Amino acid sequence: MRSEETDIAVVGAGGGGAVLALALAQKGIKTIVLEQAPGPPQGLRGEILQPNGQRVLDQLGLLNQLPDDATRTVRRFHFCKVGGERLCTVDYGDLPAPYNRAVVTLPNVAHHAILDAIQTQPSVALWYGVAFTGLLKENGRVVGLTAKKRTEEITIKAKVVVGADGAFSKVRQALQIPADLYLYPQGYLIAIVDAPTPVTEAKYFVGKRTILGMFPAAGNKVYLFYMIDTGSYDRVKSQGLPALQQAWTAIDPSSEMLFRALTDWSQTAFMPTGRVRTPTWVADGAVLIGDAAHAMNPHASQGRMQAMVDAMTLADLLPECLASQDYSAERLKRFELTRRPQITMLQRLADEQVLFWNTANPMVAFLRDRVFRTLDRNERLRYRVLSTTAGLRSTPPFGMADRLMAAGFLPDPAAHVPERTAPGAG
Repeated sequence: MRSEETDIAVVGAGGGGAVLALALAQKGIKTIVLEQAPGPPQGLRGEILQPNGQRVLDQLGLLNQLPDDATRTVRRFHFCKVGGERLCTVDYGDLPAPYNRAVVTLPNVAHHAILDAIQTQPSVALWYGVAFTGLLKENGRVVGLTAKKRTEEITIKAKVVVGADGAFSKVRQALQIPADLYLYPQGYLIAIVDAPTPVTEAKYFVGKRTILGMFPAAGNKVYLFYMIDTGSYDRVKSQGLPALQQAWTAIDPSSEMLFRALTDWSQTAFMPTGRVRTPTWVADGAVLIGDAAHAMNPHASQGRMQAMVDAMTLADLLPECLASQDYSAERLKRFELTRRPQITMLQRLADEQVLFWNTANPMVAFLRDRVFRTLDRNERLRYRVLSTTAGLRSTPPFGMADRLMAAGFLPDPAAHVPERTAPGAG
């Protein structure tokens, strides 16, 4: 039996856990991070760093350290109908500087930069291949955890345990916090291909039960995100690459040569999607962040970004808890009260968007296209959508009157007077 003692124990070194560990390290707080995987992630996972995620990396001193040959700045995103007709264009250049862009990275680049930075910090220990097995409690309060590395049993005493271990969180289960876990019937086939000609702007296609996203990345590469039914990945592969290329070409005929650049299934992966809602994120001596607390559909482009913001918010609170020696749920609740409004809004918005964009109902599709066309003409409403996607709003982008204006049922006298949301504003 191995015993350790630390200030903060973090379970999971994903988007939220890794950022939290680094932020705490930079404050000199003793932290142990447990990661079940044997090492840093290596899979096909592209990253679109939205402005709020860029701000987090900047605060950690990492944004300008990302290698130029692994990142790509993208400003214009075109929303199109299946077949190619453009419906609306949003331009990240309309956002407040300096984060007036999206940054697309090659697989795991930002995450690896965070993990590498952690390894240089003397106050943090990052352990790979270690599985969480349970919580230590005294008088009903969490005071640490148990873990296992192969056959070795490990006990870690900690003032606060943080569950950053994903949608199927073992920490959440051990805390007996109930979770509404919903697995969406569709996920995303992800592919990365070499573009035969340079691609500088992103495209997003919507249609009857169809969503296809195309995002330029570094080195003339392009990410493709294609919605397919959960559990159908093997069936899609069995139909062969030509069938997939043909399906994509029907969606965007102008990109046929790009789709032909997909030559092997090793260039693809499947990303399942799910949503987690919980009644609370905190307990005495413990807190949940990221997907463990609130997984959301990646359609909102905010899942990992929100985990990162969670981490920074919690990193600001924990030094106060340590100074006062108050690790109660009541004290930790300040983190949840700060973060829950934006999370709730984004979860609802992501669900609305998927249903709206992916509809098979022709009347809803007609309304969807009408809204996109309105947004293309209406600077105010378009900015509200953009600032939400960018993670700069904590309140819903549209009230009831805005929805009626977007659908074309009411005029908007302020259509050409866009709001300007400052970073962090709601």
